Amino acid sequence: MLHKFTMALAATLAIGIPGTAASAAPSLVASPNGYAPGTIVVKTHERKLYLILGEGHALRYPVGVGKAGKQWTGTAHIEGKYREPAWAPPADVKRDNPKIPDVIAGGSPSNPMGVAAMTLSGGGQYAIHGTNRPGSVGGFVSYGCIRMYNADITDLYQRVSVGTPVVVTQR
Repeated sequence: MLHKFTMALAATLAIGIPGTAASAAPSLVASPNGYAPGTIVVKTHERKLYLILGEGHALRYPVGVGKAGKQWTGTAHIEGKYREPAWAPPADVKRDNPKIPDVIAGGSPSNPMGVAAMTLSGGGQYAIHGTNRPGSVGGFVSYGCIRMYNADITDLYQRVSVGTPVVVTQR
């Protein structure tokens, strides 16, 4: 059954996923070793996120990750899923940017969460989310969150559920 899913997925990826010019369809690649199907693995040094499919396959997405001094590693799980979420800057963001509003409404072009966000366990400080600044994807740019193109977070959002394990590693 998984093999049929993988083949259908490969056909979908060959066609591409509709999105903006600043997006890329995920790539079907060999899976990083040692992770169970359904796990999200973020390799910060590569600036890539992998969704482990099984049978040696994974979907790979480009991401933006934590800048120097803001990176983290460890395990978590998806704690919540939100479409066009409002954003309240964490204390360290507010300290560095005191003029930033206390809350930015969902759907606003200045909202850094983009079209969707999936919060991670461990205190609600980090999320995997879209971005309204697509040029930041692929860089060391955040306060620890994982940034994705809006088309890519939409795709991943549909594939995973609350409780999905997430591993963030430098290697």
